[in-house]
Amino acid sequence: MVILSPRSTLFCGLLAIVFLFSGCQSLMMQSSATPPPVVNALPIPLASHEFSIDAFRDDVVGEIQVITAEYEDTLSDIARRFNLGYEEIVSANPDIDPWLPGKGARIVIPTQFVLPDAPREGIVINLAAMRLFYYPPVKQGELQRVITHPVGIGRLNWKTPEGITRITAKTENPVWIPTPSIHKEYARNGNPLPAVVPPGPDNPMGTHVMRLGWPAYAIHGTNKPPSIGMRGSFGCIRMYPEDIASIFQHVPVGTPVRVVNQPRLFGWRGDALYLQTYPILEDDKRNHGQRLSALLKAARAVIKAQINARPHAEINAALLDEAVQHPRATPIPVTQQKITLAAYLEQAVHVQNTLPFNATWTSEVTGKLEMADDASKPVQ
Repeated sequence: MVILSPRSTLFCGLLAIVFLFSGCQSLMMQSSATPPPVVNALPIPLASHEFSIDAFRDDVVGEIQVITAEYEDTLSDIARRFNLGYEEIVSANPDIDPWLPGKGARIVIPTQFVLPDAPREGIVINLAAMRLFYYPPVKQGELQRVITHPVGIGRLNWKTPEGITRITAKTENPVWIPTPSIHKEYARNGNPLPAVVPPGPDNPMGTHVMRLGWPAYAIHGTNKPPSIGMRGSFGCIRMYPEDIASIFQHVPVGTPVRVVNQPRLFGWRGDALYLQTYPILEDDKRNHGQRLSALLKAARAVIKAQINARPHAEINAALLDEAVQHPRATPIPVTQQKITLAAYLEQAVHVQNTLPFNATWTSEVTGKLEMADDASKPVQ
């Protein structure tokens, strides 16, 4: 055993104190050298479901936004977060893999809309856009409000009808009674249905239904939200659960409903004429080349086209043609000169990749994309 002298003991103690103090200094220096947390300088995204508009001047609401994808994002997830349908966000991002966008990918959020060419009252549904627009009653002196949500529509052989009808009844927690033709469809696929599907998670009508004057059709929720913005129903108009629950509270029985099919929409905002294009539905056999010329002529002939500098706005023919050939589900100002479609979309405001302020959806849980089977009750 080694016995230290008092002087050696004192020296070792002083040495230990020096080392301890040096270590503390090192830790303090490391702590002070830690960089401060990075503050996200990008603006918070805006919700895209409710707007006010001067109906006598303008036809365009909302703004295009851009986010940067995270590693775990899919376009289906982003669509629901921003109250968009699947086809809308895929059309706006044609070069992006819907299921693996990849961390850092630039995602265009098409949250700007040209309102359908239809009376702005009650509910208007544009099948080509797969989008519903609700115009609440306007009091004198107030701006017109419009509430818009994505919808799912009838599959190829089960078309959603066009025309004018109205809301005839509203039901919460509905029972689904499949029609005979739907029973045959399920049986043919080896998946026979019960006579009655009770309320609950297996009910394709979701939790709320607004019945139409067309007996076999309705506007309702779904138990498969990722199918919104697709052709997947038996002809009914399907909405995200959070959207149907909200609009159900505000739309009274008797509200008129107009269903149109308008894949190309012209509308004014400021001094610019915008064109919004959607992919033409597979079973739409109209001559849309001829219709485009008529639509453009009509847009330039309306009273609002005479406001300010609008009569002198010249069409950028190359931009118009590009928008028609490459439907992006985003309004493009076709009177803006010397610009391409890509260059215009590059100007969109970049926002945080987070839930928009005042969003309709408050959950971050999504399921797999599945084609939903739904229909409304037959006549009772």
